[in-house]
Amino acid sequence: MGSVGTMTGTWKPLTWTRVKAAYAPPPHHHHHQPHTLHSPCSQQLKQQRDKLKQYQKRITLQLEKERNLAKQLLKDGKKEKALLLLKKKRYQDQLLDKTENQISNLERMCQDIEFAQIEMKVVEGLKVGNDCLKSLHEAMSIEDVERIMDETQEGIEYQREIDEMLSGSLTQEDEDAVLAELEAITQGELDLPEVPDESLPFVPEAADEEPEPGQERERPRKKQERGMLAV
Repeated sequence: MGSVGTMTGTWKPLTWTRVKAAYAPPPHHHHHQPHTLHSPCSQQLKQQRDKLKQYQKRITLQLEKERNLAKQLLKDGKKEKALLLLKKKRYQDQLLDKTENQISNLERMCQDIEFAQIEMKVVEGLKVGNDCLKSLHEAMSIEDVERIMDETQEGIEYQREIDEMLSGSLTQEDEDAVLAELEAITQGELDLPEVPDESLPFVPEAADEEPEPGQERERPRKKQERGMLAV
C-alpha cells in the first residue's frame, strides 16, 4: 500500500505537459528540422525522378518516330490516321510536362519547408506524380506505332486503343495545336523541290510539220528511248 501511496503521491503533480515532454524526442530532432535526403519523402521523390528520366529518353525518341510516321501517312493520303498520331504525340508531350512540373514542385517543398508542416501536401503531391507516371506508362504501352499503318484488324484495334486513351484528354486548344502541326507537316511536304515545269514539254519541231495521228505520242517516246540507250 505504501508503494501505491508513493505512486499516488508522485502522480498527483504530473501534468499532461510533463508527460508529453517526457516522451517527446529532443527538440533538435523534432522541431525546426528540415526535410533530409534520407527521409521517406525524398526517397519516393528520387524514385519518381528516376522513372521520369527513363520515360523522357523513351518519349523523346518516340515523339520523333511518330512525327515521321505522320509524314508518311500524309504522303499515303491517310490524313485521319496522321491526325490521330499527332494527337497521341501531343498527349504524351503534356504528360511529360505535367510530371516534370509536379516533381519540381515537390522538390522545392521538401527543401524549403519543414516536413511536419507539409506532410499531407507532400503525400498528395506524390500521388499526383504517381498518377502522371502511370499515365505515361499507359501511353508508352502502345508505343508500337507502326501498327497504325496496318489496314488489318490489328491496325484498327490499335487506333481504337489510342482513341480511348485520348478520350477527354485534349482541350480545344490542344486540338488546334495538333491541326497546326498537321498543317505544318503538310506544308513542309508541299515545299519540297519540284521538277521545273518548263523542262517537260520540249517538242519545238512539232510546229513545222503536222504529224499524223498517233505519231505525236510516238515521237517523245522514241526520243526518250534513244536517250535511255545513249546512257
